[in-house]
Amino acid sequence: MPSRNWSLVALPEDWENAGFGLYIHWPFCQAKCPYCDFNSHVAAKIDQSAWATAYLSEIDRVGALTKGRILRSVFFGGGTPSMMDPEIVDAILSKVRATWGMANDIEITLEANPTSVEAGRFAGYRQAGVNRISMGVQALNDVDLKALGRLHSHAEALAAFDVARGIFDRVSFDLIYARQNQTVDAWRDELSLALSLAVDHLSLYQLTIESGTAFGDRYSAGKLRGLPDEDHAADMYEITQQLCEDAGFPAYEVSNHAKLGAESLHNKIYWKYGDYAGIGPGAHGRLTLGGRKYATEAPLAPGAWREKVKKTGSGEGDCIELSVADQTTEFLLMGLRLTDGVDLTRLKPDQLNQFAPKIKELSDMGLIDRAVDQLIVTTKGRPILNAVLRHLLDD
Repeated sequence: MPSRNWSLVALPEDWENAGFGLYIHWPFCQAKCPYCDFNSHVAAKIDQSAWATAYLSEIDRVGALTKGRILRSVFFGGGTPSMMDPEIVDAILSKVRATWGMANDIEITLEANPTSVEAGRFAGYRQAGVNRISMGVQALNDVDLKALGRLHSHAEALAAFDVARGIFDRVSFDLIYARQNQTVDAWRDELSLALSLAVDHLSLYQLTIESGTAFGDRYSAGKLRGLPDEDHAADMYEITQQLCEDAGFPAYEVSNHAKLGAESLHNKIYWKYGDYAGIGPGAHGRLTLGGRKYATEAPLAPGAWREKVKKTGSGEGDCIELSVADQTTEFLLMGLRLTDGVDLTRLKPDQLNQFAPKIKELSDMGLIDRAVDQLIVTTKGRPILNAVLRHLLDD
């Protein structure tokens, strides 16, 4: 890594305001969902032992770079991490515990698909040290689950959810709304059911059509029919906010709702612009090393990543030093997703001053609020957050 003097966004250890986390990317799925643009792959055979060896090697490498840090969170994402054998998860977490000090309240999350086969693994994950499950339910009726390419049924989802909440104190699940042919009333009923089931956290995402996905191809060809118009999607967003607030699951981020104190610690490290190591194919990271902040990204192809680890001892691909301007942009881009906004004391005055005219413009429009040292997107601004961020951050 290059060595030269430069000034940071704020203090040299600014990342400590949000903490340090570890992301483990498992790239395999049973099937590729048509809306998914994540780095996920379907494989007929997976040598789990070989993959474990690669993960352990990378933990050693990153651990040497980050000695002395206290780990706040570990997140197994994917792909479908619940395809991992519990013994592999146990080996990874044993290596993690031997590499870093662990926060007393460390959050260790594993993403899971709610099939009956994977539900049987939950006890093994809990024994390995996982203390939070995030389940990809996505819909609560079989017609829409089929349209979304999901392999589980509504009944299987509920059964797996019952198993999970019987083993873990913390369970989150995801739903997608603004789906094909979904009405506002149907979403209200479905969300009400979800809230009656929920343990402490819900992730509620509006369906977005991404290029390079099966849905993206169908949409471009004019074959993805029944998507709600902007007004209906906006109504669904408003219903989401109101129902969740009334049920004691207020939004703490644009798409995430939780009971007080049950917010995802790992995701808050991202949004509050802490440091996190990304391990696995395509995994991203942000690491402050030697007083400089770097963006890291691993090779996307699973086989290429594993082979690189085996041959070179490093699964790192790109490693780019972030400029002060880059860091400031990322800090605001991520932090303004949070309901409580960003702490402006973490920025230097000259960095903050460059945004002052646009902050005033957005404030005059009622879209953003600056309360002393805090910058917050208002209730009026949150439904159009992307537009607010573009206006604030575009040159």
